[in-house]
Amino acid sequence: MKTFPAFRAAACHVAPYYFDTPRTIDKACALIAEAAGNGAELIAFPEAFVSSFPVWSGVYAPVDVHEFFFRLAGSAIEVPGPEVRRIQETARRHGVFVSIGVNEGTPVSPACVWDTNLLIGDDGRLLNRHRKLVPTYWEKLTWANGDGSGLRVVDTRVGKIGALVCGENTNSLARFALLAQGENVHISSFSPRWPTHPPGEASYDLEAAIRLRAGAHSFEGKVFNIVASGFLPPEAIDLIARDNSRARQLLEESPKSVSMIFGPDGRVISDTLRDKEGIVYADIDLAKCVVPKQFQDVVGYYNRFDVFQLNVNRRPLNPAEFNDAGGAAADADALYGPYVPPNESM
Repeated sequence: MKTFPAFRAAACHVAPYYFDTPRTIDKACALIAEAAGNGAELIAFPEAFVSSFPVWSGVYAPVDVHEFFFRLAGSAIEVPGPEVRRIQETARRHGVFVSIGVNEGTPVSPACVWDTNLLIGDDGRLLNRHRKLVPTYWEKLTWANGDGSGLRVVDTRVGKIGALVCGENTNSLARFALLAQGENVHISSFSPRWPTHPPGEASYDLEAAIRLRAGAHSFEGKVFNIVASGFLPPEAIDLIARDNSRARQLLEESPKSVSMIFGPDGRVISDTLRDKEGIVYADIDLAKCVVPKQFQDVVGYYNRFDVFQLNVNRRPLNPAEFNDAGGAAADADALYGPYVPPNESM
């Protein structure tokens, strides 16, 4: 008879050290150790945890945020790279899976940054890199568009894991693309706050939005959903607000994000964190995903694939493709001959 994995999951409701990537990586490794010590085998971190979420673009005009963008781009990391390797080594040492949001840079451009989610295996391997497909609203001032190469579900010993970043969890086609690969454990990473209106006006209710879309994905797909959201500490508010009272008011009054874990019936099965940093846990039994699919199985019998068709382009996108003679890029020595210092010239 078929058996199903059962394990403990953890969602970290935490803040980075803004623009300080080494300290943030240290904090991530410590939190992984703490969660693993409490029995967690899958540990999720918030969006852009390494090492800043660009909330300043929600409170200032674009002409006023160059300094913040410069510091975010300067603290971005490459994938793979030494910072990712530390997380990989920590995951392997504790035998856990880790999902973590990073600002991903590229050697092609010092100003191109993606809002990226990484999934790391319990053996330390990098299992998936998903770049947020479309940065949301004012996030477009910071992040580049991602591509479909990371719209993948990874089959692991704890289940078939997929992940989307923040507003992507509203994208029905992106969500279905993961469900159609057999996803039964979903990870939703979110920002700490998300200003949308001037002070005093009705604002975007971030917690309500998270509960709606995370619960909807759990219910529609009959999956477990681990929601890991960021936290905005007073020192980050001080850093971003500077001496601007309006910016401070916007940051302080914007609804806070929330971290929790949903079951396959769309109900919350963990504690909820909102007002302080911490980790929430839930015990997950994937056998509980089976019976609800008797009622509606949107990737099985409860669909009309003769009526609806979805095509997903997962080809990685690059700024250019170079076709060198011989099929490989020639090095400088091959093109120009070896370098000879002037005093050794022939």
